[in-house]
Amino acid sequence: MGEKIKNRSELLSHGHRRSRQTVLDITDAALEELDAYGRIRSILKCEGNLLRIGDRCWDLDRKRNVYLIGAGKACNAMAMAVEDALGERLTDGIAVVKILEPGDRFVRTRVRIGGHPIPNQAGYEACLEILDLIDRAGPEDLFLCVMSGGSSALMSCPMDGISLEDEQKTTDILLKSGAGILEINAVRRHISRMNGGRMAQRIADRGAELIGFNISDSVSNPPTRDISVPWEHYCGTPMGPDQTTLQDALACIEKYDLHSRLPASVIRYLASCGPAGETPKAFPQNTYYQINTLPDSAAAAQRAAEQLGLRTVVLSTFIEGEARDMGTLMAAIAREIQAYHRPVPPPCALISVGESVTTIPEDCVITGHGGPSQEMALSFAVSAAKTRGACLLSIDTEGTDGTTVCAGGITDSDSLADMERAGVDIYGALRGHASFEALSAAGCVVMTGNTGTNLCDLNIMYVPVPEKEEEK
Repeated sequence: MGEKIKNRSELLSHGHRRSRQTVLDITDAALEELDAYGRIRSILKCEGNLLRIGDRCWDLDRKRNVYLIGAGKACNAMAMAVEDALGERLTDGIAVVKILEPGDRFVRTRVRIGGHPIPNQAGYEACLEILDLIDRAGPEDLFLCVMSGGSSALMSCPMDGISLEDEQKTTDILLKSGAGILEINAVRRHISRMNGGRMAQRIADRGAELIGFNISDSVSNPPTRDISVPWEHYCGTPMGPDQTTLQDALACIEKYDLHSRLPASVIRYLASCGPAGETPKAFPQNTYYQINTLPDSAAAAQRAAEQLGLRTVVLSTFIEGEARDMGTLMAAIAREIQAYHRPVPPPCALISVGESVTTIPEDCVITGHGGPSQEMALSFAVSAAKTRGACLLSIDTEGTDGTTVCAGGITDSDSLADMERAGVDIYGALRGHASFEALSAAGCVVMTGNTGTNLCDLNIMYVPVPEKEEEK
């Protein structure tokens, strides 16, 4: 245990230690199971001239070049898995990652560090390299694409007439608007030369073949089953068809009253591009493998909790809405469990996954740093003091939450008192979206680095039997 969570010892040095250890054990086991490197290597093999994925084979002697293109917050592990499997059969590759870890190793793949959640110049230049690579390809070439959540920002390449600065501003405004991720993506995909399937369209235009491996961070996708079997109705990311429409993008702008806030170039393009500005909706010639989806993280955590002998409930795999409200709700559920044994008696674990948000109407209210998972953990601490031993961990499974380098936070029934002793104004921190500073002061931030997966938010709550009952 402890391989994924880097600061485990610090997290267990205070607070309700037994509860924290239980939650951290569950989290470590779940993240280890979800790591994309092992999952891809379990189905992808190169045997002589044959590329095998499950029961399907490709004759590489009939391919002139084999290229790797990758992007996303879990791209490091995914790209390394493909590189290691293909070895010298890989001609060239480009991967756009969020963070390059010291242990990452690449031989034939050019690695670029893009910007997330806000695009950057390096990501833009990487996209130009990718477009050049595609434009030199032909019908005898094969593209292996590995994508995970975060590619919309990391693969920054706005349409002509929209500057990188305008795309950056658009992304920042959308993320603070309270819009859901599909609404945000509807706008971002329709102003991009790469996203929403446009990269795949460019590959198709060259007559080349595309095989895709994906980790889906969409709240709507069902659990994976046999990952070696192609995913029939795959959509999303730069390498597949887009399920959002131009009308969805315009509706998002209208719903959140963004006409006067978004750059004029973006509004002008979306209003005037017409049918030609719609993203592609089908690629029947491509083959796609879904490596993980959001419900998989709940299932992995559930298995880990049950192996510890805990009654375990998956509350939901569709969590959305304000993160701080979710933290308050989780504390209320913990209290209900200890007081009335509903919906399940203690000791128990409750799992939920999804993508909560933090709405920031104006930048002037911001007094620090944070992200949705940290806000959930911080708000939980306020009410959890009423439920002895209750503990909640909330992380962004890829390893960075919001604008910070930590994965999220862990708090328990002792955390409110710990923060008060540390001089933290917890209510002020919530108002000012400074959850990182508040949690750091009490030693409650969770550090993982790249985890090898990217399945949005994972929330694990443990509720023990009240201590007075344990003593009887």
